[in-house]
Amino acid sequence: MERYKRKIIQIHEDKCNGCGLCVTACHEGAIQMVDGKAKLISDQYCDGLGDCLPSCPTGAIEIIEREAEAFNEELVMAKMAEKKAAESVEGFADELPSMPCGCPGSAAQSIKREAPKAAPQTTQQAVDFQTVPSQLGQWPVQLDLINPTADYLQGADLLIAADCTAYAYGNFHQDFIKGKVTVIGCPKLDNVEAHTLKLTEIIRLNALKSITVVRMSVPCCGGIIMATQQAMLNAKKIVPYKEVVIGTDGSIISR
Repeated sequence: MERYKRKIIQIHEDKCNGCGLCVTACHEGAIQMVDGKAKLISDQYCDGLGDCLPSCPTGAIEIIEREAEAFNEELVMAKMAEKKAAESVEGFADELPSMPCGCPGSAAQSIKREAPKAAPQTTQQAVDFQTVPSQLGQWPVQLDLINPTADYLQGADLLIAADCTAYAYGNFHQDFIKGKVTVIGCPKLDNVEAHTLKLTEIIRLNALKSITVVRMSVPCCGGIIMATQQAMLNAKKIVPYKEVVIGTDGSIISR
């Protein structure tokens, strides 16, 4: 195969957090996840236009010039046709978002928990779901739906939480939501660039007292940290800030 100098992507594995967003962004199928890292599978699949660059939250992808095999559009079209045929066999696969293979955050796992020890209870001590109050202080909570000029944001302690954290951590309302304005989003499935722009406006327009970001320990969840930090840079504001990492077993790994 003839090689010549042309533009092509380069992936820096040391910067790759395994989020897999570039796999979805690459329409030619040139990138796949291998052992939790993004890989360029063949020069022939990469057209060098860089549609994958904006999707990477860590800046692990760049366009360089080097000797490479020519972009093969026929090979790409055949690969895409093969993929579409495989998805159609799976029934609903065409209607679902493409999930990159090998992403650590998508790995299936079961969590075994010990049953709590029984303790004597009085009528006053007995607690059922109706007596556990919500600590949510505003609506909506989805970041895409938040109005950056909403009154409740002015002077708020802001909690930015990855979607899965409230499901993984049992006492999320009391330990994190209480006393804060809560916004949630998914750094893997949502548009991270749109989240960055929304957070930039929230930080720029409101005198926030603090920002707490709660994320899962899986690598793809790091996008919510990157979006928040970039938003503070864009807004040119320094806000008291901390991060909390929740394990997939519901434990707090760091705070």
